[in-house]
Amino acid sequence: MHFMAGIYIHIPFCKQACYYCDFHFSTNQAQREELINLISSELVLQKDYLQGERIETIYFGGGTPSLLSRKELDLIFNSIYKHYSVTPLPEITLEANPDDLSKEKIITLKDSGINRISLGIQSFDDRVLKFLNRAHSGNDALICVDLLRDQGIDNLSIDLIHSIPGQDEHQLIQNLEKVIALAPQHISVYSLTIEEKTVFGKWAARGQLKSVDENYSAAQFEMVMDTLTGSGFHHYEISNFCLPGFASRHNSSYWQQKKYLGVGPSAHSFDGDSRQFNVSNNHLYMKSLHESKIPFEKEILTRENKINEYIFTALRTSHGCDLLYLKSHYDYDLKKINAEYTQSLISEGYVAFYDETLILTRKGKLLADKISADLFASLE
Repeated sequence: MHFMAGIYIHIPFCKQACYYCDFHFSTNQAQREELINLISSELVLQKDYLQGERIETIYFGGGTPSLLSRKELDLIFNSIYKHYSVTPLPEITLEANPDDLSKEKIITLKDSGINRISLGIQSFDDRVLKFLNRAHSGNDALICVDLLRDQGIDNLSIDLIHSIPGQDEHQLIQNLEKVIALAPQHISVYSLTIEEKTVFGKWAARGQLKSVDENYSAAQFEMVMDTLTGSGFHHYEISNFCLPGFASRHNSSYWQQKKYLGVGPSAHSFDGDSRQFNVSNNHLYMKSLHESKIPFEKEILTRENKINEYIFTALRTSHGCDLLYLKSHYDYDLKKINAEYTQSLISEGYVAFYDETLILTRKGKLLADKISADLFASLE
């Protein structure tokens, strides 16, 4: 049984829209102070959701939480520390953009208790940054990392994107070499996906943008894996690499089926038996919270849901899918039920099998989602 939990805080504001992003945010910050007050109220209303489990991770995502003032951060932290039991050394992460972090801002963040920064660099190439509609330059990113280090932020994660139309292998390698030279503790690398409701999605629908083909994307991902693992980074989850001891504790809790509470518009929560999803609309969120109601939809998880979520999340990690866990928790024998398919995965080199654990090989990681989906239980 897990006795540790996490809190995720969704800050739904950005200075400008990145063309690829389909997270919930608004560029109109007129109601920011009011909304942060209501997030703080939601934390109080939800104080029993985690059933007294201790909070070991707090994560500010968005949107762009680096826009928050000291007063706004303190309001949220006061609600958490007053109504929840927090471990003595929690991991407290804040997502930030390089253009938001001055020396003064970093000191403010650190003084408020934030001890891990996830920096959205995405690329060091100014042409690519312009194409993505990012507000910073490659040089801004380098300066920002120096500022963070100068202020003693010694747990730094950097985000990069691969499979960008027009970015060749040489440019990808240059980006990876630059990030390695910065020696962050953690690197997240995502493939650019073109989502329907984004600017890129609209361009694609009009035929003005074509995503890179799957083989090219797979080749870029292999390059990412080889370059980063060759430089001492541990590939502990499909999109995530870390130096030893610096895996994201917060994100790892999602993959370990730990409970977490999500507050703010569009945030998700999980209590072991159900998931709930806050409304993705700032106005409706605020209207409900003013009436002391939390506007969410709830999904009760069936045995099948729980089995498939475990398969999907566990296979993405370097720990792999523990078949004994599936048997003891859900009375489900994956190996027996999928005997022929798992055997073919092993013989074709997509998975390895160690001590009742299925682990994706380097080749298998290129097809992680498909392999998981093919292993899903169907209990109807």
